[in-house]
Amino acid sequence: MRDENLLPGNIERIGVFRALQLGDLLCTTPALRALRAAFPKAHITLIGLPWARDMVERLEYVDGLLAFPGFPGLPECEPDLTALPDFFRVAQAHRFDLVIQMHGAGTLTNPLCSALGARLTAGFFPSGGWCPDPERFMAWPERGPEVGRWLRLLQFLGIPTRGEQLDFPVRADERRRFRGLAAVHDLKRHRYVCLHPGARLPSRRWPPERFAKVGDWLAEQGFSVVLTGATDERDIAARVIASMRQPAIDLVGATDLGMFAALIGDARLLVSNDTAASHVAAATRTPSVVVCAGSDPERWAPLDHERHQVVYHAVICRPCVHVECPFGHPCALAVTPEAVLQRARVLLRKDLLHAA
Repeated sequence: MRDENLLPGNIERIGVFRALQLGDLLCTTPALRALRAAFPKAHITLIGLPWARDMVERLEYVDGLLAFPGFPGLPECEPDLTALPDFFRVAQAHRFDLVIQMHGAGTLTNPLCSALGARLTAGFFPSGGWCPDPERFMAWPERGPEVGRWLRLLQFLGIPTRGEQLDFPVRADERRRFRGLAAVHDLKRHRYVCLHPGARLPSRRWPPERFAKVGDWLAEQGFSVVLTGATDERDIAARVIASMRQPAIDLVGATDLGMFAALIGDARLLVSNDTAASHVAAATRTPSVVVCAGSDPERWAPLDHERHQVVYHAVICRPCVHVECPFGHPCALAVTPEAVLQRARVLLRKDLLHAA
């Protein structure tokens, strides 16, 4: 039964705390879509990292961003302690009717969200930890896909879901600029593949030399091979290209976020680490092979197991808590190029529809 306090007529201003990176935010788009459908007239504010302004501007179901300056103990960014007093002052001035903690289990973020001055708060709480409100907080599930966790939370709050598909709208000007870039490099839709060898943490990266072997095979099948990534991943891409026998196109740092999504969206296949690129592929419905080193494949794998293949080696230290692996990186090194190519062959044989 729906909580009367959470009926649309009683909720005008909603804050959603999710101060994480691109892939994490994409995994909450089904929950944000459901939240908008349940509260069509409410003003929904994402409380997130400053980079997320780009996503807020492209997601029709979020109205604004309250930039979060970080907080001691949260690893996503170095906290700006001098900015915290103003952050709390501005948050409290929003007079939120509801703040939903969509950041994680809530060990640190539940007290933080409770300080934002909302009339009501909701979210998960850690097993055996502090529960701010038994009516609106449920125990953190130790297992299950990330997308499903936040939909389960909304169902707990009496909010119906609106599907599991991730959203990444690409604007017309971004598509136009991408078409110009594609013309320069003679990239034809579905006739090229993308390799994304970077990841924010070294412990999440498959060796560049193995990406190179995959790239060579794909090039031999007649595909143009495109290296993708952020500007600070150029060295990784350079190692892939230097190890390849076949030519490759280096577009690392050459696209903004929307152009990157358009590039992935027109590819026949993506081969990547378990990073934001794999979630962009899920949003654009581009087939992908994802090498999962360090992270939890059950939690972070795309939900469409036919279109997206995840390759990983089971180790007892997963999920990894290290920036650099101190154990010789067995989770990555045990994944062979042939294992990845086997999945790629399967996907290339299938007639899978892409996003329009």
